[in-house]
Amino acid sequence: MKQYLDLCQRIVDEGVWVENERTGKRCLTVINADLEYNVAANEFPLVTTRKSYWKAAIAELLGYLRGYDNAAQFRAIGCNTWNANANENAAWLANPYRKGEDDMGRVYGVQGRQWRNSVGEEFDQLRKIYDDLRNGIDDRGEILTFYNPGEFHMGCLRPCMHTHTFSLVGDTLYLTSSQRSCDVPLGQNFNQIQVFTLLALMAQITGHKAGKAYHKIVNAHIYEDQLALMRDVQLKREPFPAPKLRINPKIKTLEDIETWVTLDDFEVEGYQYHEAIAYPFSV
Repeated sequence: MKQYLDLCQRIVDEGVWVENERTGKRCLTVINADLEYNVAANEFPLVTTRKSYWKAAIAELLGYLRGYDNAAQFRAIGCNTWNANANENAAWLANPYRKGEDDMGRVYGVQGRQWRNSVGEEFDQLRKIYDDLRNGIDDRGEILTFYNPGEFHMGCLRPCMHTHTFSLVGDTLYLTSSQRSCDVPLGQNFNQIQVFTLLALMAQITGHKAGKAYHKIVNAHIYEDQLALMRDVQLKREPFPAPKLRINPKIKTLEDIETWVTLDDFEVEGYQYHEAIAYPFSV
C-alpha cells in the first residue's frame, strides 16, 4: 500500500495537467512509476484505503488468459468492466469491424492467444511460454504481449497493460509487466491485482516457485473528476496490512485455467478495508 499511496501523492504534488482527447477530460499526469509485489511472501497488493472488488480483477485476468473477445463472456465469469467499452464507445460503435452487441474486437487476450502475422497466420503466445516454462526453459523471450499496432483499428480499446515478460532463474519465476497508461484511482487497483495473480498462477501451473513481480507504468494519471476524492478522502486514510491470496492447489495446467477454473478457486484472507469510494469511470 505504501508504494501505491506514494504514487498517488506524487501525482497530486507533482502532476501536470494533460488534456485527454479520447475522454475529453483533463488528467493530472506523471511519467514513469515502478512498483514491486512480493508474490513469494504472498503480500497481496489489494488496496485497503477503500474497498476493492478483487474478484472482478481476477475474472478479467481469466478472460484474458482464455482469449475472450466479448463482454458477455466476461460477464459470465464475474467481470463487468468491458460493458462500456464494448457498447458505449462511440468510435467503436461506428467501427465496421465491430460484430455486434458486446463485441470487443481483437483486444488483449485475443492477441495473447491468437496473434496474427502479416499473412494472417495465428500464433498462441501464452501456449509457447507455458510449454517452455513447464520444461524449465527461459529463452529470454518469454513475452506475452497484447500490443499489436497493426490491429488497433480492429478493437474497442488499445491495451493499457500491454506486455508481460517472464524470467526463470533457477526454480524461481519472476514477472515484469509493462503498462503504457494507468488510471491510478480505478485501473491500478485492478492492474496490480492482475500482475500479482498472473505470476502466482503461472508459477503454480509450470511447477516453479514465485518470486517478485515488477510493474512499470509509463503514464500514471488521475482524472480531474477523481482528484478531490483521491486528495481529500483516500489519501487521508491509514492503510491496513496486506491480505493474502489463496489459489486452489488443484489448478495444475493451462488447460485447467481454460476449462473449469472459476472465482470460487480464489480466496482472499485477512482483508481489512475502508469504505468504498465511487470514482468516476472514463470510457
